[in-house]
Amino acid sequence: MTPYDILNNPFLNKGSAFTEEERDRLGLRGLLPPAVQTLEEQATQAYELYRKKASPLQKREYLMRIFSINRTLFFKVFSEHVEEMMPIVYDPVIAESIEGYSHEFIDPEYAVYLTEADKDRFKDILRRAAGDRHIRLIVVTDAEEILGIGDWGTNGVDISVGKLMVYTAAAGIDPASVLPVVLDVGTNRKTLLEDPLYLGVRKERIIGDAYHRVIRAFVDAAESLFPDLYLHWEDFGRDHAAALLKEYRPRIATFNDDVQGTGIISLAGILGALRISKERLTDQIYMCFGAGTAGTGIANLVMAEMTAQGLSPEEARGRFYLVDKNGLLFDDMDDLTAEQRPFARRRGEFPNASAPMDLLSAVKAVHPTILVGTSTTPGTFTEAVVKEMAAHTPRPIVFPLSNPTKLAEAAAQDLLKWTDGKALIATGIPYDPIEYGGVTYRIGQANNALIYPGVGLGVLAVKAKRLSDRMISAAAHALGGLVDPTAPGAATLPPVSRLTEFSRTVAEKVAACAIEEGLAEKTDIGKAIDAIRWTPAYRDLNI
Repeated sequence: MTPYDILNNPFLNKGSAFTEEERDRLGLRGLLPPAVQTLEEQATQAYELYRKKASPLQKREYLMRIFSINRTLFFKVFSEHVEEMMPIVYDPVIAESIEGYSHEFIDPEYAVYLTEADKDRFKDILRRAAGDRHIRLIVVTDAEEILGIGDWGTNGVDISVGKLMVYTAAAGIDPASVLPVVLDVGTNRKTLLEDPLYLGVRKERIIGDAYHRVIRAFVDAAESLFPDLYLHWEDFGRDHAAALLKEYRPRIATFNDDVQGTGIISLAGILGALRISKERLTDQIYMCFGAGTAGTGIANLVMAEMTAQGLSPEEARGRFYLVDKNGLLFDDMDDLTAEQRPFARRRGEFPNASAPMDLLSAVKAVHPTILVGTSTTPGTFTEAVVKEMAAHTPRPIVFPLSNPTKLAEAAAQDLLKWTDGKALIATGIPYDPIEYGGVTYRIGQANNALIYPGVGLGVLAVKAKRLSDRMISAAAHALGGLVDPTAPGAATLPPVSRLTEFSRTVAEKVAACAIEEGLAEKTDIGKAIDAIRWTPAYRDLNI
C-alpha cells in the first residue's frame, strides 16, 4: 500500500492528524502540511467552515467532501451536532442532492451500483466492494419512491448512503462494516431518461419476473458473502416493498424502513400521545389519509398492537379506516393493493356510500380519534377536517407525516390553533417550540432516525437471526415510554437531540426480546452492545 493509497482511503485517512511517528512509518513525511492536529482541532475547524456555508445544500456538499476524504472526522463533526445536521445530512436536504446527483457526481462514496445486466456477477461485485471489510449492514434501494419526490433511479443511491450515515452517528455502527447499494432496474422518470448527463440505466423500470430475478440474485449474493448480515430495504415502491419484506423476512434478518420503520415511529408517537391523554389504545378509532406503503405499514403495526393489548383481530380491524386519493377504501374497488384490501370497508356500513367518500366526509361519518397523514398531498388536513375531528374527541391525535415541508398535510401551529391547543401532534418535519395560549408546545418529529438505528444495533449486537413482530413492538414501546406526560405542551416523541441515548435504549429492548424469542443466543446485552459500538476516534494503523 502506497502513502497515497492511505491518504485516499476514507477509512484510514487522518489528514493533518497523522502523528510524526506515523508520517515516518507510513511514508507520509512531506506529503502533508507539517503541523500535526488533533481530531478535536480538525472538528472545530470543520464546523467553523460548515457554519460559513450560505445554504443548506452548500452545507451538505461540504460535509460530503469530508465524508469522502475522512470518515472519522465526518462522524466526529456529525455526532457532535446531530440535531443541527440531521436535516442537512438526511431529510429534507438530501432530496435536493438526489435530484442533482448525476449532474454533480464526484465520488461513488464506496457505494455499489447493481444493474440487471450484471445480475450473474453480483457476488463478484459485492466481494470487490467489500474488500477486506467485514460487512454487517447493507441499506439497499431501488429508488422507486424516494421520500416525497418519487422515482430517481441511480440518483437514489444517496438515500442508502444517507441512511447509513445516521446508523453510525446515532447507534455507533462501524462505518467500515456498512455497504450502500442501489439496484438500478431502470426509471420511469422521463426527465432522467432524456437527460444526457443521467448516470443510470436508460430504460423504463423492469417489472414482474425480471424484477424479482434481480432482487433474488442480490439477496442470494449478499447472504452468501456476509453471513452476519442485517439487510435494510429503503424506498421501494408500494407494489414491491411489503411483498419483498414478506418474502425475505423468514430467511434473513431484514427490515423495511417504509413498511416497518415509519410504522414503529408512528406507533411510538401514538403510545406517547396516549400517555399524555391517559387513554387506551384499544379505545381509539384510527384513520389514515394516504394508503400507500407507509400508510398501510403504519396501520398494520398499530392494529397488531391493538390485538397484543387484548382486542381480537376482527375487533381491531373494525377500528381502522383508510382514505386514499379516491376516498375511503371500499371492498368493491378494483384497484386495491394486497396491503390495502384487509382494511377496505363495506359500503353497507354507511348511508349514501355509492359516491366516493372524501376525507372530510369520512371524518364526519367515522369520528376518528387518530388521524395520520402519509399522502404527500399538502394542506389536506384542513380546518374543517380538524375541527370536525376535534368536536368528537377531547385530545385528537393528529400526525401529518408527509415531508418535506411543501408536502405536509398541515402545519403544527394550525393544528394547535384549530383545536385550542388540544391536539397531540407528531410531524414528518422538525419544528421549533410553538407558543400558543401561554403554553410552549414541543412538537414531536416522527423521524425514523429515532428508531431504525437502535433496532439495527440491537439485532447486530446479539446477531439475531430474524427481526420479529415482538422485537418491533418492543422498539416502539421503548421510544414511546420516554415521553414526559406531565410537562405542559409535552411532545409525543422524544427529541432528536438525544438520539444516541435513545438508540441504545431501543437496542437493549430489541436485543432482549430477540433472546427471549430464541432468535439470538443468551448473552450480556450491555457488553454485546459495547463490543460493537464504534466511536469517532483515530486508531493506530498497523499497516
